[in-house]
Amino acid sequence: MAAMTPEEAVAHVLSTNPTFAVGPAEIRGVTFKAFKNIPPTVPALLAAGMARHDDGAANYLLYEGERWTYGAFAEEVHRLSHALKETFGIGKQDRVAIAMRNYPELLTCVLAIAATGATVVFLNAWWTAEELEYALRDSDAKLVFADGPRAERLESLKSELGLTVIGVRDGEEMSEHRYGALRDGASSAAPLDTAIDTDDDFSVIYSSGTTGHPKGVVQTHRSSVNAVFTWLMQSVVGQLVTPPEEGAPEPVRPSALVVTPLFHVTATHPLFLLSLVAGSHVTLMRKWDAEEAVRLIRTEKITRFLGVPTQSADLMLAARKMGEKLETMDYVGAGGAKRPGAQVAQLAETFPNAGIATGWGMTETNALGIGMIGDDYLARPESAGKLHPPVQELKLLDDAGNEVALGELGEITVKSPANMRCYLNQPEATAETLQDGWLKTGDLAVIDADGYVTILDRKKNIIIRGGENIACLDVEGALHRLPEVIEACAFSVPDERLGETVGATVQLVEGATMTQAEMAAALDGHLAKYKIPQHFMTQHDPLPRGTTDKIDRRSLRAVCLDNLDKEEA
Repeated sequence: MAAMTPEEAVAHVLSTNPTFAVGPAEIRGVTFKAFKNIPPTVPALLAAGMARHDDGAANYLLYEGERWTYGAFAEEVHRLSHALKETFGIGKQDRVAIAMRNYPELLTCVLAIAATGATVVFLNAWWTAEELEYALRDSDAKLVFADGPRAERLESLKSELGLTVIGVRDGEEMSEHRYGALRDGASSAAPLDTAIDTDDDFSVIYSSGTTGHPKGVVQTHRSSVNAVFTWLMQSVVGQLVTPPEEGAPEPVRPSALVVTPLFHVTATHPLFLLSLVAGSHVTLMRKWDAEEAVRLIRTEKITRFLGVPTQSADLMLAARKMGEKLETMDYVGAGGAKRPGAQVAQLAETFPNAGIATGWGMTETNALGIGMIGDDYLARPESAGKLHPPVQELKLLDDAGNEVALGELGEITVKSPANMRCYLNQPEATAETLQDGWLKTGDLAVIDADGYVTILDRKKNIIIRGGENIACLDVEGALHRLPEVIEACAFSVPDERLGETVGATVQLVEGATMTQAEMAAALDGHLAKYKIPQHFMTQHDPLPRGTTDKIDRRSLRAVCLDNLDKEEA
């Protein structure tokens, strides 16, 4: 078969493959383009993927030597869903939280909770007890699956919030309810029969915004599944754009390595949920270790690697050190933050069989958005890529809401059935972000005549540290708790490995002093460790202000960077 252009391939798939047929869909009073023939809910993805996994016989999940076939994984999901309904009466209108590291049980919990009709609440496993308390109050989740460290943090909240904690792995011994006993005590291993509408809520994932507390992004079943099938269609399109050479060996079975936390969309959607219908094997890493990742990719014949840019850089250095080309990998993607442009060619040289890829998406878009791979990316390493077809629409808008001309700076605004339903309990923030189906992202970009988008700045004061979003106001709020601090300003500091780290300048009360170590110790337990400033400056004069009387964040950041340059010199 002759190679097609991407546009020809998309048109061919849409006209010949009924799986990806698109039509109008009315969602909350707005008409969108949406897939017509895909599974209606997230739990339905499990059954839809059975044939792609050798009717359940294929190996599906690996975690530190523990293996599950797809059929065994599905049976555990079904048992757990029955147990949730029978033991706790969980069903529609309920919210059930998950607080744990990347254990296999996290995956079964997601699908089992969703199968009852309840909403999954993803809690950041790095949060302190205070941060967990905020999200649990905000979501009103009363049932929580937790591993040991998270169960320990929740202990002081159980009585006040009326929590029931189900212990997982090292959390079983310290919890009244145990995951294993709950699963094994279920009355059935058959799929739970629950009436779930495609526009019912599937999950709440917390994402840092411009306010001090994170926002709960409410995702529906339809929004998540439309994102999944957009990526699945890309794999079909890719085979038409780059068809296999005549006589080429059969491709290796798709296999994904999960190296980012499953409480973020980068891991849940384009890796875990996509794996169900893509027939992909999944390997979970307990903790990021680049050399261990190289070994897993080699032994498990991993084809797909998706992490924050820091991790792909670490992987590259480890592979070079170990003399590995990792020839089974056909995809090395980056999400969560922009990859340095200079790194793109280096990765392509280190992993010659892999398409080096970049992606832009948000929790609010179910991770769907913009991206590119291979030669396109090598030719435009500073760009974010093109809008993924076929259900998304894109505009770049000025501050007045008018569409800007090609090459002019505007705010990325997307319309898609993959967009969130709302911000939980925040109608004003929802109305500001979602307007007539269009989602204002806060990211400023330019677009060229060929449709390539280059992101230049952020409206939001967000620091992206190794893929983790950190709100400046969140850090400032914690600093203001300290009695020595009169006012505080946080900002991003470039970091070669993590992309950005947290910097802060504070005004101290007269006569007070504070070292960075003292500041970090004072914030311990009130702010997750990755949010604690690594670059810290103090002064007794008021912080500088601009013409609108807001603290001049840019000038404080410039002083910090200048000091760092002098230290290096």
